[in-house]
Amino acid sequence: MLLLQDVRKSFREPDGGELPILDIPEFTVEAGEQVVIVGESGCGKTTLLHIIAGISRPDEGQVRIAGWDITLLSEAECDRFRAENIGYVFQTFNLLPAFTALENVLLGMTFGRGKPDVKRAKQLLERVGLGHRLHHKPRQLSVGEQQRVSVARALANRPKLILADEPTANVDSSNQQAVLDLLREGCREENVALILVTHSPEVARQFPRIVHLPDINLVLSHRRR
Repeated sequence: MLLLQDVRKSFREPDGGELPILDIPEFTVEAGEQVVIVGESGCGKTTLLHIIAGISRPDEGQVRIAGWDITLLSEAECDRFRAENIGYVFQTFNLLPAFTALENVLLGMTFGRGKPDVKRAKQLLERVGLGHRLHHKPRQLSVGEQQRVSVARALANRPKLILADEPTANVDSSNQQAVLDLLREGCREENVALILVTHSPEVARQFPRIVHLPDINLVLSHRRR
């Protein structure tokens, strides 16, 4: 379902030099598979997610999702592909403050292939325990509730893949497990592949497949020598 091949990414330094971030010969994820990627802060986990999502382009290599090499798509084509095939759960939620929980989920649907489906949006919010908070705005929701809205939004367009960037990092301890369970159960029920990045051993050990970024990223493996 997902194949990264010979993916390399560097950033320009203030002195004009290049700082290598990623050098991944191959990385694959099967349809419906749940994978956690672990590594220290600043090791390139978020950059990797951005490349998989098409938010950032690699300097070299292929990023194939459901048979499509998204590095060959135009920016507009890539935006549409992402909206129709990829859900994203951000560490900082990224909810629009002027919109209600229901409106935030519906807005995510407008970027996809069809019209907003109010029935599905309500069902998703009910599934994450927010059926009674449909018309509340982010400031009226707890941090844990806001992240649950973002989980519902990520599932809204029936994506093939969900990317989750430290989804429990900013959530209070009483809600961390609930958010993680809702995310994993939602993906399992709809056969959606999940790639979650974290620095938390407690989160990582719950996944059937754990990938240590230095094991697939030659930049980091060289630094360890």
